[in-house]
Amino acid sequence: MPMLPWNQIRTVLLDMDGTLLDLHFDNHFWMEVVPQKIAQKKAISLEKAKEYIHLEYQKVMGTINWYCLDYWAEKLDMDIIEAKRQIKHLISMREDTLPFLDALHNSGRQVVLVTNAHPGSLSLKIEQTQLDSHIDTLISTHEFGVTKESQLLWQKLQKRLGFDAQSTLFVDDSVPILHAAKEFGIAHLLAVENPDSQGEIRNIDEFTSIQDYRFLIDDINNNPIK
Repeated sequence: MPMLPWNQIRTVLLDMDGTLLDLHFDNHFWMEVVPQKIAQKKAISLEKAKEYIHLEYQKVMGTINWYCLDYWAEKLDMDIIEAKRQIKHLISMREDTLPFLDALHNSGRQVVLVTNAHPGSLSLKIEQTQLDSHIDTLISTHEFGVTKESQLLWQKLQKRLGFDAQSTLFVDDSVPILHAAKEFGIAHLLAVENPDSQGEIRNIDEFTSIQDYRFLIDDINNNPIK
């Protein structure tokens, strides 16, 4: 019995950070690099800088500003893209990403990246990984001015792509975002248990979840679209 009904799935919508790319880069950048730079700039302790940035993150979490590098550049008086470039060697794909993407492509399904990442961050990550050569369409939600947490985004995305929610699979590491997709009516949902290779594996009860996409490849190959 396949984990997912692949013969019903025509379109696959994929998150980027933590889903196709290792979330370690982002976690390290926002939780370690940014506080270090704030501590130096403000001449305060690292602990105080972490408290400050944590409060700032809380204010905008889940909104477009949370993901907006322009917002943070202005808020923190910091060149965020340049700071990311300084540690770009940490940007990496998950080990199971390419086999998964290749299997999806070979099966004839439409493969779309839908990320809340800012276009500047998306460009840097594409530059480092060439992820774009394995995906049909790349979409940053900044194009629509709303994030995947919002029902408005899903409405706009469906209008843009013309997908049928009943034959669409959405994969993400964020449980709140998966709930938003479910509310919109996306029929097939898959959660990632291990978004950060350096972090803990999470136990996710609300959705079908996975640690390694390679376990799906035989099912993809053996269950063509009806």
